[in-house]
Amino acid sequence: MANYIFHPALSRGHVQHGWLNTYHTFSFAQYYNPERIHFGALRVLNDDTVDGSQGFGMHPHDNMEIITIPLEGALKHQDSMGNAAIISAGEIQVMSAGTGIYHSEYNANADIPVKLLQIWVFPNQKNVTPRYDQIAIKTHFLRNQLQQIVSPSPSDAGVWIHQEAWFHLGTFDRDQSVPYTVQKEGNGIYAFVISGKALIDGQVLEARDGLGIWETSQIQIQTLETDTYLLLMDVPMIF
Repeated sequence: MANYIFHPALSRGHVQHGWLNTYHTFSFAQYYNPERIHFGALRVLNDDTVDGSQGFGMHPHDNMEIITIPLEGALKHQDSMGNAAIISAGEIQVMSAGTGIYHSEYNANADIPVKLLQIWVFPNQKNVTPRYDQIAIKTHFLRNQLQQIVSPSPSDAGVWIHQEAWFHLGTFDRDQSVPYTVQKEGNGIYAFVISGKALIDGQVLEARDGLGIWETSQIQIQTLETDTYLLLMDVPMIF
């Protein structure tokens, strides 16, 4: 029998730094909730809005898989590996921090905010060589279908990470019935509604609500509003 944990949007940690308005699904920085440390290998799900020309200066990471999904605007990235790039809505960025990296992230525009999701996943290998990649995903999107954007394999669609995890995005019309099958036995699914409204395995989720589901092989999604935008994260529960 499946297990569930529901995280309403308003239950998330919230910090307003002036230039940064951020919501934390799991414990992060000043927000600590001992019951919300992680969901399996999913460690961080941050929902950030950064003012024009503002951002995060150079700071370190190690032994973490970091996925960034801009939702609006553009983000300027630089790192200690020599990468300098702009990542915009419709693209996805991944970094394997491995043995250690430094990077900075700034709003690439002075006059509009950038909105993004930043997601951290515990790796299945420690101290790997750090790596960076980004790809455009918007050109491959088909409405009313889930699009794979993250996997463990460099030969699969999307970017790859050092973990047996699969992420999917999709934009749907109202009244779409969408089954999803867990990619690997023992994995769980964390569903996050970016916008719109959906019924997932009997639980109604509105914008920025999250639902963790484990000990199941398949879930059923019913969209309740047009332009419902969903993110599914299929991750190991034991790692």
